[in-house]
Amino acid sequence: MNRHPGGDAPQSRPGISTTGRRAGTFCLLLIVALAAQATKVQVFDADRLDHNAANQRLTVERYSRPRGNILVAGEPVTGSTATGGRYDYKRTYTDGPGYAAVTGYSSQIYGNSQLEGVYDDLLTGTDSRLSGWAVWDALSRRQNPGGDVYTTLDKDAQAAAVRGLGSQKGAVAAIEPATGRILALASTPSYDPGSFAGSSAADRAAWDHLKADADQPMLNRALRQIYPPGSTFKVVTAAAALSSRVVTDPNAPVGAPAPYVLPGTRTTLVNDTAACDRPDVTLDEAMVASCNSVMGYLGVRTGLQNLTAMAESFGFNDARLDTPVRAARSNFDTAMNPSQVALSAIGQFDTAATPLVMAMVAAGVADNGTVMRPQLVDKLTRSDGTAVQLMHPQVYRRAMNAAVAAQVQQLMVDVVENGTGGRAAIDGATVGGKTGTAQHGVDNSGTPYAWFISWARPAGSHAVPPVAVAVVIADSSATDVTGGSLAAPIARSVMQAVLDRG
Repeated sequence: MNRHPGGDAPQSRPGISTTGRRAGTFCLLLIVALAAQATKVQVFDADRLDHNAANQRLTVERYSRPRGNILVAGEPVTGSTATGGRYDYKRTYTDGPGYAAVTGYSSQIYGNSQLEGVYDDLLTGTDSRLSGWAVWDALSRRQNPGGDVYTTLDKDAQAAAVRGLGSQKGAVAAIEPATGRILALASTPSYDPGSFAGSSAADRAAWDHLKADADQPMLNRALRQIYPPGSTFKVVTAAAALSSRVVTDPNAPVGAPAPYVLPGTRTTLVNDTAACDRPDVTLDEAMVASCNSVMGYLGVRTGLQNLTAMAESFGFNDARLDTPVRAARSNFDTAMNPSQVALSAIGQFDTAATPLVMAMVAAGVADNGTVMRPQLVDKLTRSDGTAVQLMHPQVYRRAMNAAVAAQVQQLMVDVVENGTGGRAAIDGATVGGKTGTAQHGVDNSGTPYAWFISWARPAGSHAVPPVAVAVVIADSSATDVTGGSLAAPIARSVMQAVLDRG
């Protein structure tokens, strides 16, 4: 009898039944389906589910730790405070109304705006640049401490702007011409963003009250509102006329008819002073006395194409002008008949600008014709102060050559020393400026907008001025509503604050 090697009889192996195989296959398919579904939910659907309105996890996590800060002159103007409620922390502001045009708001209910919105990821700690292990942080959902935003603001200039505007409806934008750094950005009436930073009934009531306010305190008039610039636009017209050599000598008669009738019409372009109603008025005299007839005439002679090019070099018609907060598009029409060109040359018709862009006009002239891109932020850092991003000055456009810029600078100096801008004069400083009083409303029935744009530097200095300013008063109870009386003194106080800084 044959035996299996090793002395034992062979053993038969139990067979796997068909039912068992089917059950195993079914379980395997369930595991694969479960893995696929888990992958879909955790990877492909994660963002959609994270931001589903019914999912409060991210919101709870967002407010589970203090928010990073926005700083002015190295000092935070924001903070965070413990709530003791569902959301651990909410945003606070050290001087909410004074900096609202810069910080914007951060609300547990209504979201974020301005710098709070642009840099929300950095401030909340979710920006991938805050960690050297970004992939691991994303997979583990680890949240880094919020980073900080350092602004370009000059604390004293900002305070002067807010104080000067007071209870009037208006705005101020101040720029350092050589760099484009925004030194002041104010809008009034203002609001306290801390009044609705939480999620209580009181926060909701504060928001509703602000949204219903007819004075629109939450409107950023410095960046997001455009106004007819009136005679301040004559600086642009003068620069275009000189650059195109329609005028070669600012002190020679330009040959404007007196009176000047708008081309193709029977309408006379009137002046506010008889000093303009002469046939031998020079460009310098026209700027000093703010002659509508002469500047309208020069606008037509300079031509739409040259005027448009000059206006756009200062930021007009740019729908993507970011500071990094986006500014509203300032308008200079590119299709006009000659009479409309004449009106646009004096800042009327449908020409309209933000205070930011009019500050860029003054700054470009002050910087010898170079217009720098406006910037509101110096740097972004981690919570420990190490840099995440450093901002550097960038040229926006070259508006005119240095020789023309020097001529326009002198025109603006003469406006302050001999003309309508006298209330902007500063002892021990050279100040250049231009007033503007822009009519608006049906049949010009609205209260005029009072404008002033200017720059200043220490007397005797030939360096690029350290500050250029634009001020607009959109509504005031004053009886004398002119740029020289209302806006120029505010510009003066802002410029003085920067000059005092040294």
